Amino acid sequence: MLDTAFSARDEIADKALLRSFAYIGGKWCGSATGDSFAVTDPATGDRLGDVAAMTGTDSIGAVDAAQAAFPEWSGRLPQDRSTILRRWFDLMIEHREDLARIMVLEQGKPVSEARGEIDYAASFVEFYAEEAKRPNIEGVTSHLPDAEVELWLEPVGVAALITPWNFPSAMLTRKAAAALAAGCTVVAHPSAETPYSALALAELAERAGFPAGVFNVVTGHAPEIVEPWTRDARVRALSFTGSTEVGKLLYRQSAETVKTLVMELGGHAPVIVFADCDLDRAVAETIKAKFATSGQDCLGANRILVERSVYEDFVTRFAQATQALSVGAGMEDPDIGPLMNEKAVAKQEEHVADALAQGARLVCGGERHPQGPLFYQPTVLADVPADAKIMAEETFGPVAPIAPFDTEEEVVARANDSEYGLVAYVHSLDPRRIYRLSRALQYGMVAVNRTKVTGAPIPFGGTKQSGLGREGARLGMEEFTEIKYVCRDWA
Repeated sequence: MLDTAFSARDEIADKALLRSFAYIGGKWCGSATGDSFAVTDPATGDRLGDVAAMTGTDSIGAVDAAQAAFPEWSGRLPQDRSTILRRWFDLMIEHREDLARIMVLEQGKPVSEARGEIDYAASFVEFYAEEAKRPNIEGVTSHLPDAEVELWLEPVGVAALITPWNFPSAMLTRKAAAALAAGCTVVAHPSAETPYSALALAELAERAGFPAGVFNVVTGHAPEIVEPWTRDARVRALSFTGSTEVGKLLYRQSAETVKTLVMELGGHAPVIVFADCDLDRAVAETIKAKFATSGQDCLGANRILVERSVYEDFVTRFAQATQALSVGAGMEDPDIGPLMNEKAVAKQEEHVADALAQGARLVCGGERHPQGPLFYQPTVLADVPADAKIMAEETFGPVAPIAPFDTEEEVVARANDSEYGLVAYVHSLDPRRIYRLSRALQYGMVAVNRTKVTGAPIPFGGTKQSGLGREGARLGMEEFTEIKYVCRDWA
């Protein structure tokens, strides 16, 4: 039997949002083996509850359900799909506080950030509820006499969605709302570290009126759940957010069935600070870019490169702002919460030790925080050499490495010297320099004099080994469609 105890149950107003079973074919089900896995609060280590650990057979059963539901769902009027998506959005907004609290308990992020994520997650549902109604037939000027030419956008079929623990609600809705709006049916696998957020969204999807089999959430251990989807030819699209290493594995596994792949993979974002910037603003925005989600963000600043003439001033101001950050459990709404697991904390220690061994200067932090075993002090390292691990690998935590540069050409070359290409941040007030950098940086997104750039209307994604395809915007929905060309003669 599953242990349904949930230590923080009294904190949630709508108890039905706390689900411990997978949602397959419109039913809440446990594993045939009765297996489950524990979910813990990273701030306290307390056991939140146990969630069904489904098997590979269950995983294929979810595809069966999605495949069976596809003809009816894809054949519905777009307005009907839009109406159901809109109900899902309304329910997310209605239950915003409960959804945020669930996220804090299992993921650890500050509650204000969790509320912001729920708003962000809901925005994708609202956006794609509208996009679902847009015309999907395009007339093309015919190249043949007496022929009509049309391009139709048709849903690919069953879409598999694999989502990470750092944004457990937004990454699911960004994928699922686009696929559902296009007319696809969905099988989703949330991270085993944060399944409750996805299951709460499944509960609300059921209330919104999605037909059985249209939206399925399969909990468990990723290899057992996901590998059958990569091998199954009925799964026509696979969307994944996570590490580049795992993305490459899924890429290889999906090759035999030649799926559509949408992948948002690793990042190693540079922040480039020129002497002609507004330095106060550059410091404030770089604090956001580095420490949001406690640094556990693929958009997080990984390398801070500052023009030498303002370098020491920037380091001083940035360190002062870093030391002012509060650390604590998510419901206390600190600036910095716990990291997700021990492996994440160990990586901070490894990167700091390596940088110091190579001559970096510790300005502040550099140790675990007394708040608890998964807390790490907000840390600033200066004079970090280019060959330190932290300058090439994702840190995914609250450690900020800073280094000086002398010329524009030098810093562009350093910023582009990475296998990653997700986002770059530039601080300058010179319009010609801004244009040159925006062109020269080999990144899918460039943020100038600000940090926040994402949202439902924009195509999110990277270049090089940071991913394939785009999420958000109309392009995000088109990733789940195929183009059918129709050439028609009425004679």
